[in-house]
Amino acid sequence: MSAFLALLGVLVLTDALTLPTDFTTRGPLGPKAVPVLVGSLLLLVAVLLARDVLRGGRGEAEGGEDIDLSGQADWRTVSLLSGAFLANAALIDLIGFPASSALMFWGAAYALGSRNYARDPLIAAVLSTVTWVLFNELLGVPLPGGPLMEVL
Repeated sequence: MSAFLALLGVLVLTDALTLPTDFTTRGPLGPKAVPVLVGSLLLLVAVLLARDVLRGGRGEAEGGEDIDLSGQADWRTVSLLSGAFLANAALIDLIGFPASSALMFWGAAYALGSRNYARDPLIAAVLSTVTWVLFNELLGVPLPGGPLMEVL
């Protein structure tokens, strides 16, 4: 694990240091600051972990979760969640982010056991529309609005 973290730290630092510096910056920090910090912290954690292991340190055994390991997987839930996600991916360009994400949010709630047929679609519609507005209007990340947003 320590070697993996060290390799990842070197990779992040190498990539960060090769970033172009011709970006327009808004403040004292440029685009390299966060990747260099993350890469440096990865290297620091790798060194500290290696030192601990070489000194005989061992991780504490996990207490486990409160689950029944002999139980079967709930493939119905997995299938419903996968279907909701794939439907979102297939419909996002056709009907837009708000409508396709509302279907996905409602489908996920249904798959996970919620059966409130009045509340769930309403929450899904509000959540997807607010997410679209936040990304599209405030963050400047264009998401497909679809025919519903063209009317607005």
